[in-house]
Amino acid sequence: MGAKISCSFLGVAIPINAAPPCSAANYDGYASFIKNILGTCDSPLSPPPPRGGLHRAPRLLNRWAGDFRGFALTALIEIERLTKRFGAFTAVDDVSFSVAKGEVVGFLGPNGAGKSTTMRMLAGFMTPTSGTARICGDDVVEKPVAAKRHLGFLPEGAPTYPEMTVTGFLEFCGRARGFHGSALRDRVANAMALTQLEGVRLQPVETLSKGFKRRVGLAAALLHDPAVLVLDEPTDGLDPNQKHDVRNLILAMAAEKAIVISTHILEEVGAVCTRAVVIARGRVVADETPAALAARGPSMDAVFRSLTLPTHEEEAA
Repeated sequence: MGAKISCSFLGVAIPINAAPPCSAANYDGYASFIKNILGTCDSPLSPPPPRGGLHRAPRLLNRWAGDFRGFALTALIEIERLTKRFGAFTAVDDVSFSVAKGEVVGFLGPNGAGKSTTMRMLAGFMTPTSGTARICGDDVVEKPVAAKRHLGFLPEGAPTYPEMTVTGFLEFCGRARGFHGSALRDRVANAMALTQLEGVRLQPVETLSKGFKRRVGLAAALLHDPAVLVLDEPTDGLDPNQKHDVRNLILAMAAEKAIVISTHILEEVGAVCTRAVVIARGRVVADETPAALAARGPSMDAVFRSLTLPTHEEEAA
């Protein structure tokens, strides 16, 4: 499994596999990689892309990828050897990965694998037994307030004050983050527009469906336009149309943020993620692109099972 790095070129943060060969198996990944660069760079690349399409130019893609390799790292999320123990039980065991601006990382694993525990530690809601987590360079334990200024967190269950209206709850969240007057009204209106909550803005939260309550939690996470989003099961409870809207919203924000999505919905990874980090029994067992992960077996479901089900030796132990 190759190391994953991110580099900055002309002010653009780009996820790169440290030493990938450009082969027929990953033309699409390289094409997406280059298109993202061409869509945001201030200067054209040389030589320019061929008229016949990027998939027709493996040598050119390799050359471009080589040009980008080695620039400065721009990780907005840094997790290093994060561990959490509850007595004799180790819920999260030596987990490390980073996420750069422009990356959407799917954090995959079965129930009980350690996904939510890792995300709570990253968000500063749970103190790690050992290891570190940083958001935009700020350690979540040593500088919790500074780290949380850059963070939008949608936890499992998205707790709210049920008796408040949607507008009232979001205004409360905005005031807690230091917004007042017209700035507060603008932030609330924008968050409700992004999550399509205008139609229920005056309803008490407790009267909403599970899907709408989830969207209220997402709106609260987006309110202050954070550089980092950590979303625990963001489409849980949503109907197919609502899932489509939330995924489109994540894709629209992706270029300007570092996003981690915890999920066990495999189709979600292929739909919105640039990387997949798989955790099982508290440890990272895979970190690669969704396409590379799917290429390991006949289906993503089969690959997921092979990575996360315990071996005979582990069951015996």
